[in-house]
Amino acid sequence: MNLEIDQSFPHFDQPVPKNGYVWWYVDAVSDDGEQALTLIAFIGSVFSPYYAWARERGPTEPLEHCALNVALYNRRGKKWAMTERPSAAVSRTPHNLAIGPSSVNWDGNSLNFSIEELTMPIPSRIRGQVKLWPTVVTDHKFVLDEHGFHHWHPIAPSARIEVSFSHPKLNWSGNAYWDSNWGARPLEEDFISWDWSRANHSGGTSILYEGLRRPHNKFSLALNIDSDGKLETFSPPELTRLANTRWWRIARSTRTDGGQAQVLDTLEDTPFYSRSLLRTSLSGKPLTAVHESLSLERFSSRWVQCLLPFRMPRTRR
Repeated sequence: MNLEIDQSFPHFDQPVPKNGYVWWYVDAVSDDGEQALTLIAFIGSVFSPYYAWARERGPTEPLEHCALNVALYNRRGKKWAMTERPSAAVSRTPHNLAIGPSSVNWDGNSLNFSIEELTMPIPSRIRGQVKLWPTVVTDHKFVLDEHGFHHWHPIAPSARIEVSFSHPKLNWSGNAYWDSNWGARPLEEDFISWDWSRANHSGGTSILYEGLRRPHNKFSLALNIDSDGKLETFSPPELTRLANTRWWRIARSTRTDGGQAQVLDTLEDTPFYSRSLLRTSLSGKPLTAVHESLSLERFSSRWVQCLLPFRMPRTRR
């Protein structure tokens, strides 16, 4: 690793203001391309209808709205869980975060998840272990809005991962990515939408992050982070519209050489969010990218928020 990590890394106990949030995000794709995974640990779950409704009544403590989102993908389908829990079910130190029966720990060399969750609306168990070893850890942090409310840190743009689950039965290794976002206000107050993608390659990782701030102000980042953690910005190629998602018609776009990109698989097609695997090209390199599109206009609508509890239950434990 290129960075002398401070003793409090990765700061699972960092302060979060009322109405604010922090999340730690991991995605991974297996070496054979047949499996994928996403894990997101939320303090102040930004996509929680319960948190959104509580904020309507006044300033709200984010620790009362925590969750671990687990998504497992393969050719046979997916397993997905996200149960929201209050502060009584959460414990955290600089190196450890427990949310209900699941936890994540940094041991100085690897990020380790112990997962015990239930899918909804049809209950099934998700139980397993995930271990991530960063290839590089960076200290590159970015402010995403004009007023300094929202921040992003690509912690480990490239990493190796081992996945071992007993429910469902899974064992695989692959390439992974780890980042964090945090902020002092709800996302929907300051953003309309965004598109984000990351792609590993022999020289490191390329990341595209752009969107539309409120009222209608664009932001755009195009980054290459090499295997030593050195960051370079580059001029992104032209914007390319991708096909809307099949069921919820979420708009997707990316930047790619020659305007040519292909959706290999739509992993998530939800009322306000999509996650996809793309075949794309940047700086003349053919790449496979993990891509997401987020519509905060959709998330803010009452009809969408009323749908979410069927997939995102809330419990006291």
